[in-house]
Amino acid sequence: FRYGKKGGQGVGQGDGEVGQPIGPGQGDGDGNGPAGDQPGAHILEVDVTLDELADMLGEELELPRIEPKGDASITEEKARYKSIQRSGPESLRHFKRTFVQALRRQIAEGTYNAHRPRIVPIREDHRYRSWETEAIPQANAVIVYLMDVSGSMTDEQKAIVRTEAFWIDTWLRRQYRDVERRYIIHDAAAKEVDEETFYHTRESGGTRISSAYQVCRDLLLREFPVDTWNVYVFQFSDGDNWGEDNRQAIGLLQSDLLPKCNLFCYGQVESPYGSGEYIRTLEPIAERHENLVLSIIEDKAGIYESIKLFLGKGK
Repeated sequence: FRYGKKGGQGVGQGDGEVGQPIGPGQGDGDGNGPAGDQPGAHILEVDVTLDELADMLGEELELPRIEPKGDASITEEKARYKSIQRSGPESLRHFKRTFVQALRRQIAEGTYNAHRPRIVPIREDHRYRSWETEAIPQANAVIVYLMDVSGSMTDEQKAIVRTEAFWIDTWLRRQYRDVERRYIIHDAAAKEVDEETFYHTRESGGTRISSAYQVCRDLLLREFPVDTWNVYVFQFSDGDNWGEDNRQAIGLLQSDLLPKCNLFCYGQVESPYGSGEYIRTLEPIAERHENLVLSIIEDKAGIYESIKLFLGKGK
């Protein structure tokens, strides 16, 4: 993140005219002009894979490794380039690591000139990718996302859901060989949709959570038998359900979904419009079912704790 330099008044402060630019932004240093004699900004780029992101997430949130069911005892060997070493074939030379090492050496020796930077790697600076063999369980997982798209769910709430879903995907893909994702939206009626539709649909109808549970139940029965699939359901809502539907929804949850799921996670995204009652209906159920996890997400800052709650059980 780059923030503008505080060189003037903020928006809405001081004198100004309509249409007057707030202030010039700092350029990125690129252009087609003539050569200059001043040093430029130096940016260190770092390659980070999704697997590495998942590992960092797990370390930061202290997430336990998931214990899959199904064919988890059957593993396959797979080579991954996961480490760096000082020797190796030139075809595996890691150029960024090599130049970083050369920069460190020159700074330590006092030969680096920040005004006229010139980095020349020598043989001792060379770094090479190294592979390690790891056992990957041949277990499959399906993630089913349920979201209330009734009129009370705003675009901001959907952005929170999308961010949280990205990190959930990243973590579970690190745990399983194959991960399927399915999306179900609902207001008073529910249907399975693709990812794009899931995040960009907004309806004006009422809310019947039981309709989403019915579609989810049918999907699992039809395509994902629980003896071979690890099932994760993540439901997001503002907690505003039609009161007379609560009994049917709870019945479906307890009889048809919780027995099939490794985890069923309910995230209630705070809304100025929703009543927020549904999570209170679920609280006594969660006390009796360890695989039902509840989270209240007040804003984007709440995503961190919500993920920790959802994935912290290692199931």
